[in-house]
Amino acid sequence: MIVSVHQPQYIPWLGYFDKIAKSDVFVFLNCVQYKEREFQNRNKIRTDRGWMWLTVPVLSEGKGRQMISDVRIDRSIDWRSRHWKSLVSWYHAAEFGAEYLPFFEDAYSREWEKLVDINVHIISFFLKILGISTKIVFESALCVTTTRTARIVDICRALKAETYLSGAGGKEYLDEGAFSAAGIGLMYQEYRHPVYAQRFAACANEFIPYLSAIDLVMNEGPRSREILGIRA
Repeated sequence: MIVSVHQPQYIPWLGYFDKIAKSDVFVFLNCVQYKEREFQNRNKIRTDRGWMWLTVPVLSEGKGRQMISDVRIDRSIDWRSRHWKSLVSWYHAAEFGAEYLPFFEDAYSREWEKLVDINVHIISFFLKILGISTKIVFESALCVTTTRTARIVDICRALKAETYLSGAGGKEYLDEGAFSAAGIGLMYQEYRHPVYAQRFAACANEFIPYLSAIDLVMNEGPRSREILGIRA
């Protein structure tokens, strides 16, 4: 059994879903520290001039040593309207805009209190339309208290994992010996970003990679699964 983990991100990029699809169990790391200026509360979408950030504002207390599960959204800022208007502006004319925009219209009509809740809600939507059936587990359900590599090893033990699938960046900080000592295999994700029919990109040289998965599904719809190389 292959296990992978990651913090719940806001409208994640394609590599996030590639990792989930290649795992038997995926764990939302909701009990680790929130990190500012990463992808837990923001991501990029395509515009006619390049790309732009969509950022969910969080209360200042969420920028300290809070767990991701405790981070609260700053509801004094009208970010939901801004994000919705941005999606309509840049994706209403995309081939599958009419099919998928209603989900986001509904999502942005809701009053979200915690960042993790809207993140998981949107990730679940992407998993459904991409046909990814990987089992999802929350770290908070596993009662793991260790840190760093030991935390990942203990998550794998709790789930009886045979192999841990890490992002490529794990090569820089994981203690590989800890996995072998625990009898757990270690693999690193090898992800090559696909090129697809992206609105505003008249040729391959104008294609912008590493955007939110919104960009792929709005442009390619049901073809997205094949483009990502997800197997049945």
